[in-house]
Amino acid sequence: MRTSRFSSFLAGTALVALAISAQAVRAETSSGVPVPDTSQLPPITQSDLAPQPAATAATTPASETKPVETQPAAAPTPLGAQPAATATAPADSKPVIDASKAPSGDALLTAKLRDSIGSKLDRVSLRKNERSAVEAFYRDRNFAPLWITDGAANDRAKAAIGYLGSVDRDGLEPTDYPVPDFKSAGDPDSQADAELRLTSAVLTYARHALTGRVAWSRVSADIFYDHKSLEAADILKKLAAGNDVAATLDGFEPQFAEYQKLKQALADVRSGKVEKKEPQAKPVEHVKVPEGKILRPGMKDERVIALRKRLDVANKDNPLYDDAVRDAVKAFQTGADLKADGNLGVNTVRAMNGEHAVAAAPKLGDSADAIIVNLDRLRWLPRDLGKTHVVVNIPDYRLTLWKDNSVYWTTKIVVGQPGKPTPLITAQMKFITVNPTWNVPPSIIENEYLPALREDPNALDRIGLKLTQDPDGTVHVSQPPGAGNALGRIRFNFPNKFLVYQHDTPDKHLFARDKRAYSHGCMRVQDPLVYGEKLLSLVLPDEHYTTARLEKMFGGSEININFPESKYIPVHLTYQTAFVDQDGKLQLREDVYGRDRTMIGILKGERKVADIPVERPPNSSGKPVRMEPGLYGGRGGDGWRNDGGNFFQWIFGGPHGTTIRRSDSSGRNVTYR
Repeated sequence: MRTSRFSSFLAGTALVALAISAQAVRAETSSGVPVPDTSQLPPITQSDLAPQPAATAATTPASETKPVETQPAAAPTPLGAQPAATATAPADSKPVIDASKAPSGDALLTAKLRDSIGSKLDRVSLRKNERSAVEAFYRDRNFAPLWITDGAANDRAKAAIGYLGSVDRDGLEPTDYPVPDFKSAGDPDSQADAELRLTSAVLTYARHALTGRVAWSRVSADIFYDHKSLEAADILKKLAAGNDVAATLDGFEPQFAEYQKLKQALADVRSGKVEKKEPQAKPVEHVKVPEGKILRPGMKDERVIALRKRLDVANKDNPLYDDAVRDAVKAFQTGADLKADGNLGVNTVRAMNGEHAVAAAPKLGDSADAIIVNLDRLRWLPRDLGKTHVVVNIPDYRLTLWKDNSVYWTTKIVVGQPGKPTPLITAQMKFITVNPTWNVPPSIIENEYLPALREDPNALDRIGLKLTQDPDGTVHVSQPPGAGNALGRIRFNFPNKFLVYQHDTPDKHLFARDKRAYSHGCMRVQDPLVYGEKLLSLVLPDEHYTTARLEKMFGGSEININFPESKYIPVHLTYQTAFVDQDGKLQLREDVYGRDRTMIGILKGERKVADIPVERPPNSSGKPVRMEPGLYGGRGGDGWRNDGGNFFQWIFGGPHGTTIRRSDSSGRNVTYR
């Protein structure tokens, strides 16, 4: 009896405890967690008692599989009412993934990208700034994949993979842009790897297409391009927004005609439409010129026949030393750093007959390789060459003025010697100078004129040069305007870091040569007055400049003709040993500066780092030459002499010694003895 009553007591106690517990739960949940209001529910019907199918992973919508994020408690919401917005997550928490923005079935991939994108990007071949851009790009799209839909490569990915596999038509190598195998990526982790590998391949290709497979700074110190290119973030946005991925990728390559024609020429060479060969430059007949008395224009001598053959002058059996022979001799003397007087003296003959005087005809290189590196150099140029622009092709020794995608005018030029090359740059032509003063570059002062003065104190006087000195010791050598000025009567100015320009020249004989690499880096123009007329007809059409009007401006004072800022003309100094001419024919030129050879070597031996820029020391050719101050007065003083001493005493070991001080790249004075 007592046992029965005790059991009843325990059961009653348990019921009370359960009631108290339920009440406590209801009190707790009512303070923060919404619960349904069951007080007004209708009575249970037969349909409510029918069995319900069990939910499976296959029937659960993808949007319901997103990870549960802990949210702050909210007030209860009546049945049928819209829930209130939840509080904002703390700033240091991971962003909430909106899986509805990811394609159906890709929520797990989205989560994987969110959780591991940083570590996965460390394993792809991208630069630091590109990895940051990729991470920001995916974050902005809530880590939704770009290349995968429903666990498989989408049409965008297939188009990108197909395009990257055919970039050899642009002279690029498809293996430089490895693409993933999406079919073997069966789980979210491997799919995330594949997603980011394709993004990496596409960005690497776009960088090469926009700025070159070979970084220009790796080729030479006399190359500089400062135009801006698309950033990685902009590239990805274009790919995500466009419907035609192949067209978007192709748009990163240059679209101007020179590139497109050369690209077609590469296809023709590879298909056999154009013979793939190693053409030779025009051979030079190795003829020894006998020594003897000095020969001058107007003289007849049997030695002239050998001279004509040696210099490839027409009428090779003619013994007359005519103007054609004189011009050829002057051209040879210029290239050999001899006094270019056009007479055949003993020094000229010995230079012609020297051990290295006649080199073997240089190879132009395999035509396919030449086209590939020339396509890459065209990628260095800005994408917009300008409605009106000037192109200098150094190996072709030619300047061309373009207007509205057509040749407006063209002429022969003389370019820099192989040891003093014309640089590769893009700059803006801003004005023309009539009657220019030649301010001799510091490098020429130091390397040529000071040594010449030590040998001959009258060397500068004979060629009309004036030497002056600033109070700080800076030396200036200049040549006033005149018919004999080294710049001729007109100069075309496009300010640039290499201090080169285009100009007239008194040495007209050089234009008779096929190979015209004789200058210190500037470009000498064969028809400068016509060039000036053509330029001014485009930038100042209402002024009606003509060659006759420009010629009337000749005199002893400089005259600048300034271009309106809106009419500045882009000048592109290029190096195209392979190009397609106006008749659609592939042309090959000698690699006069060895640029092709250098780039081919980089692509074959340094391919992994070919696109990585290198630091180049600042151009020091413009750094002033300084001597001890006060040697012969300030700038504009009374010539060679002054109260502080005689310049020639300084040069030839007078009381001031023979010390040259020149600023180095950091601006410090460096002493030369």
